[in-house]
Amino acid sequence: MAAPITMLILFTSFLSLSLLSTAFTSRDYADALEKSILFFEGQRSGPLPSNQRLKWRGNSGLSDGASYHVDLVGGYYDAGDNVKFGLPMAFTTTMLAWSVIEFGGSMHSQIGNAKTALRWATDYLLKAATATPDSLYVQVGDPNMDHKCWERPEDMDTPRNVYKVSAQNPGSDVAAETAAALAAASIVFKDSDPSYSAKLLQTAKNVFDFADKYRGSYSDSLNSVVCPFYCSYSGYQDELLWGASWMHRATQDSSYLSYIQSNGHTMGSDNDDFSFSWDDKRAGTKVLLSKDFLEKSTSDFQLYKSHSDNYICSLIPGSSGFQAQYTPGGLLYKASESNLQYVTTTTFLLLTYAKYLSTNGGVVTCGTSTVTAESLMAQAKKQVDYILGDNPAKMSYMVGFGERHPQHVHHRGSSVPSIKAHPDRINCNNGFQYLYANSPNPNVLAGAVIGGPDSKDNFADD
Repeated sequence: MAAPITMLILFTSFLSLSLLSTAFTSRDYADALEKSILFFEGQRSGPLPSNQRLKWRGNSGLSDGASYHVDLVGGYYDAGDNVKFGLPMAFTTTMLAWSVIEFGGSMHSQIGNAKTALRWATDYLLKAATATPDSLYVQVGDPNMDHKCWERPEDMDTPRNVYKVSAQNPGSDVAAETAAALAAASIVFKDSDPSYSAKLLQTAKNVFDFADKYRGSYSDSLNSVVCPFYCSYSGYQDELLWGASWMHRATQDSSYLSYIQSNGHTMGSDNDDFSFSWDDKRAGTKVLLSKDFLEKSTSDFQLYKSHSDNYICSLIPGSSGFQAQYTPGGLLYKASESNLQYVTTTTFLLLTYAKYLSTNGGVVTCGTSTVTAESLMAQAKKQVDYILGDNPAKMSYMVGFGERHPQHVHHRGSSVPSIKAHPDRINCNNGFQYLYANSPNPNVLAGAVIGGPDSKDNFADD
């Protein structure tokens, strides 16, 4: 399975680290930040604006939804595919918004680009959530047919089937994640665009109510269309609690606090979880809710602080509860497939929790010992620096960053000649010659972070 675009939340990890840096300067981190936001422009679906910076892309997917009498133009393609998968796209949107909420003040000249990237996603999610009553459109494109072709998005002629969840075919996981995305984004735009923020928040409320009222997993409703690509392996309970947590933060409405209090125990609040991804939200929920305990001593959230500590302790070598695996070169290693997506989400939680702790004078409790916010930041920095090139291979795993970076990225638009350079159509089967070519991709997908090395720090750029 191709790595989802969720891994590109990495850019949040570049913020506030330059003071600790030895391998990289603040200018390096700023460059990486700029590129990681630029990446989203390479994933755009729909009509491109005049200020599009990745010039090798063109308009695509201009009639998405039309055959179903709905407008689903826009949004982002997933990884190297031409499919718009709702669950990872919504999670990416939530994380992008959370990044701006926590670290936007450090983004300086890139804050406008970050908000633009976020709005490109939320404009699409608003369409998906409001096109049809008691329904949420969660996917455009048949992944099984898409994977049989290697076409740049501008040429694609694979079926643009549209899929939705409804009262009869529920999808609480993807709906609650969409609610989380819209709620988090409403916080980002609250001051700069109050009317847009209000629209996001009202839609988030409606979508969350829909997710909660019609319970079920979208994997069961849509089956082979979403599985095995983005199957909801963790179920939908974690998304309902995650969604409620974002609704609570965005609205400060006591009803969401009551929801968390009443449902937390059946939705994972009592369990430790050591992974955070587009599928499993439990660790992120605990860090998010721990903020209320640290800042306001909200006793109902003390449990989330304790479990957040357990999660952090599992990552810190030498602490009680340590159980993470690292490569010899020091990279967190969670899975052989697209490992860096887990590294980047983990790094984000390390930095965010460090911020919550340092702001409120807190520490992580690991058995009889404590771990400081500074230690969390140092651990996060190791992961970021490894990805950027401070590793045994001396290879940057961010495309376009550093002297050595991946040249053969598994990405249709990047690997096939641009429509600007090769205006003639390149059809379904003819594109595979470019996928298997030995030459570097003709179009640089700046800011993309690839799956990464194996458990022994080995990497083959093929």
